[in-house]
Amino acid sequence: MTDISTIEAALEGVAKGRFSAIKFAQGRVSLVLNVGGLDVRERGQIEIAVKGKLLALDGVEKVDVAMTAEKVERRLIAVASGKGGVGKSTLSANLAIAMQRMGRKVGMVDADIYGPSQPRLLRCEGQRPEAEGKQLIPVPNAYNVPVLSMGHLAKHGQAIAWRGPMAGKALEQLIDAHWGDVAELIVDMPPGTGDVQLSMMQNHKPVGAVIVSTPQDLALMDATRAVDLFNQAKIPIIGMVENMAGYQCPHCGELSDPFGAGGAEAAAKTMGMPFLGRIPLDIEIRKSSDGGTPPACADDIHGQAFRDIAKKLATWLDNQQE
Repeated sequence: MTDISTIEAALEGVAKGRFSAIKFAQGRVSLVLNVGGLDVRERGQIEIAVKGKLLALDGVEKVDVAMTAEKVERRLIAVASGKGGVGKSTLSANLAIAMQRMGRKVGMVDADIYGPSQPRLLRCEGQRPEAEGKQLIPVPNAYNVPVLSMGHLAKHGQAIAWRGPMAGKALEQLIDAHWGDVAELIVDMPPGTGDVQLSMMQNHKPVGAVIVSTPQDLALMDATRAVDLFNQAKIPIIGMVENMAGYQCPHCGELSDPFGAGGAEAAAKTMGMPFLGRIPLDIEIRKSSDGGTPPACADDIHGQAFRDIAKKLATWLDNQQE
């Protein structure tokens, strides 16, 4: 005869450790399934398996399954700059990939609503996210870094001419998505200090920010403004990265500094923040990024600078939990 113990025994084979609150009366079984960490396809599979197993028991005529997931406390890391064109999106993608390769559960939000780059960098252009209820499901890619971007929602080449409130709502939809077991979200911020930045800091306060700048004075002036914005919001600055730092001629091997040298490191010291490292001005980084194969996904010299910075970022994050 079917009873609670019989039902529990049947469930062990298809939902081990995930079921609770079993009730059985008048041929009807109800239970709760913890589906934390499962994607939509896996949720559907386990629900079908559970119902099939229980309906095969004597006296069971109906099965009601409630699905719930433990809330994952995700930490947002903003990658920001005071101006565009300093390589912020490239750094964001490579940090996410490097951290994923370190075994961390990382996702990517392309918060640059007006100029999304991550679909190209992570080689997932042309893919549209599915939805579960009102939540978007992040787009997968070859680097196991789920990502959401306006580039996945708008037509290719379409100008996104939205006022601030609409852009803020779009950002909400990207961040409040179904991220599964992702624990850390790298947020590729738009350049500047406008509405989107304010919306993100007010509604989804990051645990910290990485500031990106090139070495020249003009870029550093704008980076200083970005630092001030995060300071006003009481968001810690994890550190500063100097991009496009030094160029080695592929023909003669001569080293030069077309954008100057050491400016970001000096600025970080002046402002009392950590200096996380330099990314060289290297044509291979440009080629691989444009081709959707970020340097951090390989173990060669071109990705080493990104991996070194990712290690410092991971150490900072781990220290916050101690």
